Amino acid sequence: MAKPHLYRATVTWQRDAEDDFARGRYSRRHLWHFDGGIALAASASPLVVPKPWSAEDAVDPEEAFIASLSSCHMLTFLDIARRGGFVVERYQDEAEGEMAKNAEGRFWISQVTLRPRIVFSDAGTPDAAESERLHHAAHEACFIANSVLTEVRVEPAGP
Repeated sequence: MAKPHLYRATVTWQRDAEDDFARGRYSRRHLWHFDGGIALAASASPLVVPKPWSAEDAVDPEEAFIASLSSCHMLTFLDIARRGGFVVERYQDEAEGEMAKNAEGRFWISQVTLRPRIVFSDAGTPDAAESERLHHAAHEACFIANSVLTEVRVEPAGP
């Protein structure tokens, strides 16, 4: 068996001296550090932790989860479309996730809907059945979708 791929991210948070940590009055802003030196500001969602303790101008874990699913589906779709002889000029997805309580009363992202809008080159555009097949194959092969319990739906939009 091949050695598994290993991915890393470093998450860093530091309490500000004026924060009242014991009373929950502290900033949830933190940094995500990725390979290659990229750092991204992150925070709890303002829908989960009210401002000023959350930061609207930072990515929250829920958004990142949805973006990760969308990105994985897109990258897999592009490769499968390429192998099928199609040339994709543009791909845009307005993905959306829904958080709800599960049977135990815990919050989870219960559903993610991907809405890819794809523009193909003049060399050819797949018909509806072929487009459905390409998206199904991409969903089945997406590493992230294969890693979660959340229902992931794909609703391709027109160009």
